[in-house]
Amino acid sequence: MVGRRWSVLLLVGALAAASVMGAAAAPAFRFDRNIKVGVVDTYSGPPAVFGNDALNGFRLALQEINRDGVHGARIEFVTRDEKFSPEIGLSMARELVLQERVDVLVGTINSATALAISAFAREQRVPFIVWISKSEAITGARGHRYVFSTGENTAMAGKALAEAMARRGYTRFWLAAEDYEYGHAITNSFWRFMKRARPESTLVGQTWWRTGEPDLVPYLTQILQARPQAVFFGTGGAGMANVMRTMQVIGFAQRIPSAIHTAIDVTVLRPLGAAAPEGVFGTTDYLYYYPETPANRKFVQDFQAAYGSPPGFPAFHGYITGYFIAEAYRKARSLDRDRFVEALEGLRVPTPMGEVEMRGCDHQAVLPIIFGVTRRDPRFPHLVAGDPTILPGRDVMPTCEDVRRARERAQ
Repeated sequence: MVGRRWSVLLLVGALAAASVMGAAAAPAFRFDRNIKVGVVDTYSGPPAVFGNDALNGFRLALQEINRDGVHGARIEFVTRDEKFSPEIGLSMARELVLQERVDVLVGTINSATALAISAFAREQRVPFIVWISKSEAITGARGHRYVFSTGENTAMAGKALAEAMARRGYTRFWLAAEDYEYGHAITNSFWRFMKRARPESTLVGQTWWRTGEPDLVPYLTQILQARPQAVFFGTGGAGMANVMRTMQVIGFAQRIPSAIHTAIDVTVLRPLGAAAPEGVFGTTDYLYYYPETPANRKFVQDFQAAYGSPPGFPAFHGYITGYFIAEAYRKARSLDRDRFVEALEGLRVPTPMGEVEMRGCDHQAVLPIIFGVTRRDPRFPHLVAGDPTILPGRDVMPTCEDVRRARERAQ
């Protein structure tokens, strides 16, 4: 009886040992091919400064990620220049998906391009990650299962600036903006939140000009003559640079308080140099010199070593996009597009600005917004954000219920 008991125990022990050895000997999970990302963005003309900055941030992330790989695979990418045209951008996206067979689409600067590609991505069931385009419609009213954003949107920026201007007591405004998707989205957002913060706010007037308008002096002169308490400018990229340059030439910011989203960003201020005006209220979700945390310092040092200049907000967006892609594939353990989407929802990744979550209900990254006022600082060769303050992402984002209602109204 004792002998039989020992035989059973020995057999169980042998099976357990074999199981452990088998598990130890089993090969680690590996993808059978590399991950391919298709990037559609602007790489020619004035807006290319933003496209190249984002791409460099993405490159830096992939250099770090590909040292160890993702389940044995590397992340590769191909780029297409959409020349700031939604029609060209959509054509490039079709080529990348249908001919290049990319796993994920990434881009863009132009919000109209982002919305066009988003509709195509939904049709093809291809994940599309937007890294600069800011129209809140992208993840709001026209959001869907396959579109994500790793940048702040116009709802977040509009709310942050409206609350900052409301705290300063401004109630009589002029709205001045470019007549394109982003111009309308950011301006409408600012005014919507301004009316919530201060219902007594009134419009003295508003002005819209075509994209690429070279001479803004007549428009800004009209505003000066109307004498509003404050002005909100709804413009970005090259158009915003022209606004800032014109403001400096005619001394606009010294006469009327002015607010512009991303007016404090280095990608805008560095090229302007002495042509940038002091005293402009601005917001962004990234500054290379603030906050001075170890993670941000390392990102800045690595980026400057690689590209010879500090990163702007597009580089930050490109960088975290790389890590969201890598971590989602690690979590999914599959190259299946829907498994990737499911893994990306609710995912949190460490970034130079702290941990960032990809919110599940709308696929919008929960990013902080930094508010400041442009000013000179002898430590820097360009204007910086004076007295910067950080607003937590959850405090400036639309609620999930807001997003749900917006999507219902858009149907």
